[in-house]
Amino acid sequence: MSRPTSAPLGLAIALALSSPAFAQDTPQATNLDTVIVTGTRAVDRTVLESTAPVDVLSAEDIRKAGVVNGELGSALQALLPSFNFPRQSNSGGADHVRAAQLRGLSPDQVLVLINGKRRHNSALVNTDSKIGKGTTPVDFNAIPVSAIKRIEVLRDGAGALYGSDAVAGVINVILDDAPEGGAIEASFGAHHTDLKPIDRTLTDGQTSYFSAKVGTALSDEGGFLRVGLELKNREATNRAGFDQIPPWEAQTPDNLALAGKRNYSLGDGASKDLNAWFNAEIPFGATSKAYAFGTYNQRDTEGANYFRYPDGEANWTALYPNGYRPISEGENLDVQLVAGARGQWAEWNYDASLDHGRNEFTYRLRDSLNASLGPTSPTRFKTGDFSFAQTVANLDVGRIFVRENDSHSLGFGIEGRHERYETRAGDPASYAAGPYTDRPTGSQAGGGLTPQDEADLSRDVISAYTSLSSTFGEKFSTDIAARYEHYQDFGGELTGKIGARYAFAPAFALRGSISNNFHAPSLSQIGYESTSTGYTAGGQLVQGRLLSVNNPIARALGATDLKPEKSINYSLGFTSQIGSHFDLSLDLFQIDIDDRIALSESITGDALTDFVQQQFGVSGLESAHYFVNAADTRTRGAEFVGNWRQSLGDGELLLTGTWSYAKTELKNVLATPAQLLALDPDYVLFGVEESNTLTDAAPRTRAQFAASWANDDWSLSSRLSRHGSAKRVFDFGDGYVPTQTYQAEWQLDAEVEYRITPQWSVAVGGQNLTDNYPDKSNEDIYYFGNLPYDVLSPIGSNGAYWYGRVRFTF
Repeated sequence: MSRPTSAPLGLAIALALSSPAFAQDTPQATNLDTVIVTGTRAVDRTVLESTAPVDVLSAEDIRKAGVVNGELGSALQALLPSFNFPRQSNSGGADHVRAAQLRGLSPDQVLVLINGKRRHNSALVNTDSKIGKGTTPVDFNAIPVSAIKRIEVLRDGAGALYGSDAVAGVINVILDDAPEGGAIEASFGAHHTDLKPIDRTLTDGQTSYFSAKVGTALSDEGGFLRVGLELKNREATNRAGFDQIPPWEAQTPDNLALAGKRNYSLGDGASKDLNAWFNAEIPFGATSKAYAFGTYNQRDTEGANYFRYPDGEANWTALYPNGYRPISEGENLDVQLVAGARGQWAEWNYDASLDHGRNEFTYRLRDSLNASLGPTSPTRFKTGDFSFAQTVANLDVGRIFVRENDSHSLGFGIEGRHERYETRAGDPASYAAGPYTDRPTGSQAGGGLTPQDEADLSRDVISAYTSLSSTFGEKFSTDIAARYEHYQDFGGELTGKIGARYAFAPAFALRGSISNNFHAPSLSQIGYESTSTGYTAGGQLVQGRLLSVNNPIARALGATDLKPEKSINYSLGFTSQIGSHFDLSLDLFQIDIDDRIALSESITGDALTDFVQQQFGVSGLESAHYFVNAADTRTRGAEFVGNWRQSLGDGELLLTGTWSYAKTELKNVLATPAQLLALDPDYVLFGVEESNTLTDAAPRTRAQFAASWANDDWSLSSRLSRHGSAKRVFDFGDGYVPTQTYQAEWQLDAEVEYRITPQWSVAVGGQNLTDNYPDKSNEDIYYFGNLPYDVLSPIGSNGAYWYGRVRFTF
């Protein structure tokens, strides 16, 4: 059901505090009447009439909730009850491309659409993160916030409707299509916070955002062109504590002199974005329209890495007399272009389109070195190039049959998809083994991809599908879909879905669905390999490799071909709308997934090193891991959304409450293969660390209450969010398994906006106004004072953020 947004503050604070969404320029009650296009063939279904839960977020909701950097992902976390978008740090690629979760599942188990067309994933594999580890997620922050007309979020399995990946649900971003007018907006904000671990007040993370958009009619028959531009700049934040010097580092005077200093970084890296977009349509013939739309994102980002001490094997004091902290740099180019035509052939509707999306990512390091090259080592490196391209051709036809009080929307379609994934080696110096054989090889904080690591994989996917949405009188409606999808590398799979809704009273209805879904391993999970030099969770410096399952070393360690994930989704819900003031929905769900794909635990130790040296002639390999079908999982949960609308004074009041719960349990966990046990009976292929990634690392619950009030001049809102507890588990070996549960946290956001004239408005507001932080990590986990906060809690570790905004519409 719709997640009508909440607006700005003032009166709202007095009414209660808050939850996601901020005020709109027009009353939000209209959200309930919005005809949805996601999850059904029917052309007249509204949010409350859907057979599965659908949230509808307006442009105003998204624009105001995404004030921090204009980030779409941050806006969705604020607005959606079951969307998680953590801010990760010291997490490799996740510092540059943040992964999102829906219903607690993996980031690659949610399908993203733009105007109903499949969005491509990023090219960078998250291998050092916690949330989203081992996935190449869709980069939500590459989608311009200013381009959005609304977003529809289907919280239900939809593989039969949209194909692979739609296990947790579908997020359909619908672009602005206004044929006239426009807007210019600018905002500036910063974090201002009391950082208790160092007893200081900090102001950092200064963020500036500018957007402009305009539309024009292209013909008298209704064509339009809408274009926009966004510029974003964010300075870094740092919440690191005082260094206590890890005991395994050399206890020399130069190293000990760094005690009590802030040698590490914990927080958001600096970033710069350029976004551009367009959306166009022009009629032709009697009943047809040609359309095209596209998005462009160029983003430069920085990420944090562990500090290297002066007197250590990873340093040369001739280069860094006081030690160094490598900084990763990401150059991210993301493009999508879609063109097509839709219209009518007699009584049939058609939509034919060609969709191409591409992500290119170049990974670099500065303030680093390759210790094996000696004191003449370079300090800047390119460590690799990554690219993923997806081209989709689609033909969809349908028609409506009406008979007395019944209506039926029937559709058929065919789709072809081509995917290609490539990686290219880094600079030779980034992976070279130099003459200093007692020193680690490769650039510190991520050795470069070697020529043997390079991947070039492609595949074709063909599918045919049909669906039927029916309404029988005023009380009963159904959605039925079936899809056959054939992967070049995994064969064919038939998926289906049936959903139904029954209004047993004028104000009350039951809805439910059952579906099976299919998720093929990504090309990156099949073929990605990398060589690295870095620190384990326990702080030890190791040289390791992520091996593809086809690598002979991985095969010798027990790797097998990956299998597709297959799931069954069950959903049962209750909806109610009492008059024009109150509506609610409560949905229960269960998602059973077989052969869940994950990264294995890191296999380390002398047994591994000696085995690889003897069998393959590869020396110095201290750590290895690869992708596995780790376990079957069952996720059970519930989601509640309630809204109250009321005229108050000369304005409109909206109160919104949401609550979500999702718990994942493991079944049939993959046993450690005999090949590993033969090397060392203590080896575990899939153990407590990676099990924690799938089950407890993300909060199981989120709850929010939002209050907003708006009239012609003022827009006031606030939201109070409760982020549930999260659990972190490490395995440092020898039975040492540090564990900490981070308790639930509350976050208060608020905004007040004043319309000076019909065109000009100004706003001030803040997020996390109480300057709340997650629990500090315990002594087992806080890395000797350097990393006082974990990255798991959705509240993040940046503290309070304050901003101002000015907007001009025309």
